[in-house]
Amino acid sequence: MKNTGAPDAVRLTDVRKVYGRRENQVVALDGVTTQFGRGTFTAIMGPSGSGKSTLLQCAAGLDQPTSGSVHLEDREISEMNETELTALRRDRIGFVFQAFNLLPVLTVRQNVTLPLRLAGLRPDRRKVATVLDRVGLGQRHHHRPAELSGGQQQRVAIARALISDPAVIFADEPTGALDTRTARDVLALLQDSVRSSGQTIVMVTHDPVAASYADRVLFLADGRLAGELHSPTAESVAERMTHLGAFVDGLSAPGKGRI
Repeated sequence: MKNTGAPDAVRLTDVRKVYGRRENQVVALDGVTTQFGRGTFTAIMGPSGSGKSTLLQCAAGLDQPTSGSVHLEDREISEMNETELTALRRDRIGFVFQAFNLLPVLTVRQNVTLPLRLAGLRPDRRKVATVLDRVGLGQRHHHRPAELSGGQQQRVAIARALISDPAVIFADEPTGALDTRTARDVLALLQDSVRSSGQTIVMVTHDPVAASYADRVLFLADGRLAGELHSPTAESVAERMTHLGAFVDGLSAPGKGRI
C-alpha cells in the first residue's frame, strides 16, 4: 500500500547529530531531511559508520538530535522529555531488532502482549489470536522462546511490534541473525504488513536482498543522504552501493570527524 496523501508517519528536517565536543567532535548525521510516508516500506543502507543506526534512533525517539526536528505523525518528538518519549514509544512505535529481545520465561503470547500490559491495558484475546495467526504462530502461543527456531522468535518480535497498531515499526537488521531462507520469510511477512494493513516500516540493513523487499531504499554516506532508489532489486541496490565511495570522496568537511 502506498502513501495516499495522508500526513507522513515520520518526518525529519535538517537533522544533525554530533557526539563529543570541539577537537573530538564526531558528526553522525549532517543535515538530513527526509520523510517516511504512511503505508510504505523503506530500507536504509550505507557503509559501516554512515549514520544508519543514528538516523533510526533519532527517528524513533531513542536519541535526541543535536539540531533539527523529528515529527511522528503530527507531533514533534525532538523536543519531548523522556517521560513523554517513553509513552510515545510504547503507544505509537514498534521495534524489531536483530537479537529478538524476548523474555525467556514468558510464553509467545505473554511476550507479544507485554507492551500492552506494561501500558496497563488488557489484551483483547481475539486480536492477539489474529496477530499470532498472521505471523504463523497461532498454534505455538504457549511455547517459550527456547522452544522456537530463530525465525519463529523473530516472528514473535514482529507480532509484539504489531499488537499495539503503531504508527511505524523500526527494524534494525531484523534478518541479521537468520539463515537465508528464514530471512526471506521474515522479510515477506514485513512486506505483507505494509501491503495488507498499511503498516509503515523503516528498516536498517546491510543486505541488498533484504532491501529489495522495500518500496524505497534510502542511502546514507558520511552522515548525509546519498540518494534513494524506488522499486529496488537486489542487483540495483548492490550497484548503487558500489558508487557510494565516490559520493564520500566528493564531500568536504575539514576539521570534522564522521561515523
